[in-house]
This record gives sequence, C-alpha cells and structure tokens, in this order.
Amino acid sequence: MSASLFRWPVRLAIGLVAPLLLILLWQANAHSATFTPPAAVIAALAELLRSGDLARDTLATLQRAFTGLTIGAPLGVAAGIAMGIWKPVDRLLGPLLHALRQVPMIGWLPLIGLWFGVGEGTELIVVAMSACFPSMLNSHAGVAQVERRYLEVGGIYRFTTLQRIRFILLPAAMPLVLTGITQALAFAWISTIGSELLTGAGSGLGVAMQTAQVQQRLDVMLVVISVTAVLGFLINQLFRRLRQSLLRWQPSQS
Repeated sequence: MSASLFRWPVRLAIGLVAPLLLILLWQANAHSATFTPPAAVIAALAELLRSGDLARDTLATLQRAFTGLTIGAPLGVAAGIAMGIWKPVDRLLGPLLHALRQVPMIGWLPLIGLWFGVGEGTELIVVAMSACFPSMLNSHAGVAQVERRYLEVGGIYRFTTLQRIRFILLPAAMPLVLTGITQALAFAWISTIGSELLTGAGSGLGVAMQTAQVQQRLDVMLVVISVTAVLGFLINQLFRRLRQSLLRWQPSQS
C-alpha cells in the first residue's frame, strides 16, 4: 500500500510534463493572431463559472452522454450475448448490424433528424447507437471465446439456458463485456459532443463550442475544449478503476 502511495505522485508528475510543455509553447506563441494567452483563457473560465453557463452546459452534456450510454450499452450487451449463444440469431442479425456499424454515428444524424426532428431525442438516439455497437461486438466475442469445457460442466449439472448465462457465460465473458462498455463510454462521450456541435440544439459543451466559434471567442472555445478533454479523461479513469475492482478476482487484471 505504501509503495503504491509513493508511486502515485511520481506517475502524476510524469503525466504533467507534456501539459506543462504545451502551456509553455502556448505562452510563447500567444502573440500570434491565432492564439490567445493563457491569462485570457483563465479570465474566460472565471467568467463562465460566474455566469453558471459552464456548469449548465457541462451537466447537460454529462446527462446526455450517460443517458445514451445507459440505453445503448445494455442493448449492445444483450444483442452480443444473444448472437454469441444462438447461432440463428447471429446469422439473422449479424450481417445487418455489422453493415450498420460501418457508417459513422454522426453520419446517421441527418437521417434521424429528418425522421424525429432536431432536438434532444435525435441526439440521444445517436449517442445510444454509438454505445451499442462496441458493447455488442465485445460481448459477442466474450461469449464466443468461452471454453467448451465450462459449457460441458453446465451440461453435467443440467443447467437451464438462464443458468448457463448467469453462472458460466457472463462470468467468463465479463472482461470483454467490460472492455466493450469502456469503449462504449468513449464513443458515447465523443458522439455527444459531435451531435451537439452539429445540431446546436439546447445546451451542452458542443453547443458552447459552436457559439464561441460564431462569436469568435477563442478564449471561451479553449475553455470548453479543455473541460471536454479533462472530463473525458476523468470519466475514463474512473471507469478503468471500476473495471479493475470488478475483475479483481483475475490476477492479470490487477
């Protein structure tokens, strides 16, 4: 435990080297017309915090991303497991789903917007689709790679289909299932920002970026981009910790 506490500050210090070098390079080029000095960005951050706009947009994006993830990831896991267990389901749905996933999720936005209108519902559909496919692919791979001897044990104990899924398939496939959800989280976050940028509907970090571009507020744009990057990084790190905790029974995952 003490060794881990000692290593953590060292890793943090090493991880801060690249951002600090970037800030120094930024400051050195702040006189350029295409750059704004760090002090102006800090002032813009204080302005957005005082007005409450940053908090409102951040909460809107987080809610949109996690709502889409909550819808899309379970659907993807269920579809992937079903395709991995029942070959007829895989043959029926596999070609269609694999074809649909080749289209970038943002590419679906105009069509979905035409059907449902530009608004919250359209953005949530795009985010849910973005979360669904990586969850489906990894869950399918996880179930398909379960060793046959485990299934034979289930046959000896006369497990029902639900018991096989609960006691054999899900535990064995869990590492890949969680990997798929981790990827779904990243895709959901990216597609949320992208859909907000393209639709400009309601509030959100993507809408704030678009507004800053129209107003030619480079300082505000840099604040929003930085918040987006930091939040995405923190969410990914938190889920990685959760994944390690859930898989602590696996020595290789520790």
